[in-house]
Amino acid sequence: MKITIIAPGSRGDVQPYVALGKGLKDAGHSVQILTTQDFRELVITYGLHFVDMGGQMQDVAQQVEGLIKQGSFLKILKSMGQAAEVLVNRASQSGLEASQDSNRLIAGPGGLFVGLALSEKLGIPFIPAFYFPLTPTRAFPNTLAPLPPIHLPGWANHLSHHIAQQMLWQNYRAADTKARREVLGLPPASWWGPFASINRQQQTVLYGYSPLVLPPPADWGPAVHVTGYWFLDPPAGWEPPASLVDFLDSGSPPVFVGFGSMTNSKAEDTTRLVVDALARTGQRGVLSAGWGGLSQKDLPDTVRMIGSIPFSWLFSRMAAIVHHGGAGTTSVGLSAGVPSIVTPFMGDQPFWGQRVFELGVGPRPIPLQRLTAERLAQAIQTALTDTAMRQQAAVLGERIRRENGVARAVEVIEW
Repeated sequence: MKITIIAPGSRGDVQPYVALGKGLKDAGHSVQILTTQDFRELVITYGLHFVDMGGQMQDVAQQVEGLIKQGSFLKILKSMGQAAEVLVNRASQSGLEASQDSNRLIAGPGGLFVGLALSEKLGIPFIPAFYFPLTPTRAFPNTLAPLPPIHLPGWANHLSHHIAQQMLWQNYRAADTKARREVLGLPPASWWGPFASINRQQQTVLYGYSPLVLPPPADWGPAVHVTGYWFLDPPAGWEPPASLVDFLDSGSPPVFVGFGSMTNSKAEDTTRLVVDALARTGQRGVLSAGWGGLSQKDLPDTVRMIGSIPFSWLFSRMAAIVHHGGAGTTSVGLSAGVPSIVTPFMGDQPFWGQRVFELGVGPRPIPLQRLTAERLAQAIQTALTDTAMRQQAAVLGERIRRENGVARAVEVIEW
């Protein structure tokens, strides 16, 4: 089969689909990934065909930085909806040209509406593939719903999914309608949007996270598949920088700190906070800049700044992991078998931070707005000294490493 995967977003959003694409390629299929220029090298490194949807997601991330700090999920959605208009038009045009002879279309959250429109236009079967739960259930609230970490009755959980789905759809509906009219020659989608259709038709849905971390609820039907994480191994021939290896070998395992693709205009302030927290606990640190732009000015000898490094190699060498709670980083952190300290910014990150805490493999999450050197130091100390937490993290990591989410997802796609 020829398979087109639509995967805009940050590195954590795109990487699972590269892993899925590689698994499909290894199974004998032809795979192309429609994403932004940010990830051209990532896609082609693994032997997949890159299709440029235009634009760069880093620009979008920088646009919503101030709203992230305010913690306003509705304002973030509105801003992203406005930015989506150009991106959706470009993605629809690129996708239409690239997908003419495809046998399957696959898309995650960022490409869902484009994928459904292309499926309608070209008559190609479409499979939604997500890395956080979007299917309504009574078991837990929607991961994107801005709710406090409290237990809700089943009806409220179920309602939160429909509300979150409509929030997403209504913010992107104008962009979707414009692309359908101007690029694809299609009528507008229903006011209720594609989620209602997916829910009603019991369409096959893939979830690329571990059932050990979030078991599939009893009220999901057989069309919903929780396969396990879609992990991406380092590329063939990759070697870690010698200077980093020397640093790791020169002392006790350090604490990793990185906030992925979350932008940060006050990088030096954040770096000082992190270095202060590490000093209070007497720990060495490895800091990842990412799009967050953590500054490396005047770092002590006990702290090393790194660029892009495969987390699957790095995290198992850490004493603890401090991160933003993105689905991708969370998955690799859990797999590494060491405690995670989550500082959520937005979206599904608070949900995964709460799951880390509830699973007993990390301290209670510290929202960005409440992050201080003292709170971070306390969380690091807990992660390093809580024997039960460290044991639970090691056991869960070993069990996750035994799963093969990519292989399971490939089986479902091939049905």
